Amino acid sequence: MPSKATNLFFLSIFMSLGAIAQQVLPEAKHKLVVIAHRGNHINVPENTLAAAREAIASGADYVEVDLRTTKDGHLIVLHDATVDRTTNGAGKVHAMTLDEVKHLQVFNRNKKTNKIPEFREMLAVCKGKINIYLDFKAADAAETWKQIKEAGMEKQVIVYLNKESDHKEWQKVAPEVPLMSSLPKDVDSKEKLTSFLEKLPLKIVDNLPHPQLLDALNDAGVQVWLDVQSATEGPASWKVALEKGVQGLQTDQPAGLIKYLQDNGVR
Repeated sequence: MPSKATNLFFLSIFMSLGAIAQQVLPEAKHKLVVIAHRGNHINVPENTLAAAREAIASGADYVEVDLRTTKDGHLIVLHDATVDRTTNGAGKVHAMTLDEVKHLQVFNRNKKTNKIPEFREMLAVCKGKINIYLDFKAADAAETWKQIKEAGMEKQVIVYLNKESDHKEWQKVAPEVPLMSSLPKDVDSKEKLTSFLEKLPLKIVDNLPHPQLLDALNDAGVQVWLDVQSATEGPASWKVALEKGVQGLQTDQPAGLIKYLQDNGVR
């Protein structure tokens, strides 16, 4: 007869698998998922509506965008905690009103006018055309989910979490939303992986510090979408990533990556 400790161990596994199973990924159109990092921003500014439209035009499966909150509680799309790097303004997002943010100009090489978009605007551009990989920087889960539902995009969004506390909020607000985060380097065995997923049920991870755990991740219903964006990104780095057997790649060159995948029979 199995011991009480053994029974509790298997119960913990089933509970974590159950929480993961509740999270349903958007329907996949391709064997390997391509994510446009901050949109397709080769010719237009990152995290703008223009970058999302360029991502759609490139054929990417997801556009990755970053979510932050203004002083008066509005959700906007911006990577940094300040507006300094990407706009003609200065200051912290959480200290600025939406009106102040909307008056800023986003720097652009082609001289066209771009604004920091509201999350609602980004949802409207993407609906039915491309899924959203939402990097949940600083926002309220309930308000975010409310806007996703209002846009009718419940089945088009996955959420990347930067804090464990955000995981609890999302599990409470919308347990069906696919959650993503990074595997700690010290999770280097199946036992540690089981313990980690029990504590933090995820549907996707963005790294693979120990490649030998890929099968265990897949058996647990967890996909691996690697970040390949870098200054030296190209066919060589794409080949290395694909050889790991992952299910997705996040890139700064979505059109180039997609052509590479097509040329190699992967898409």
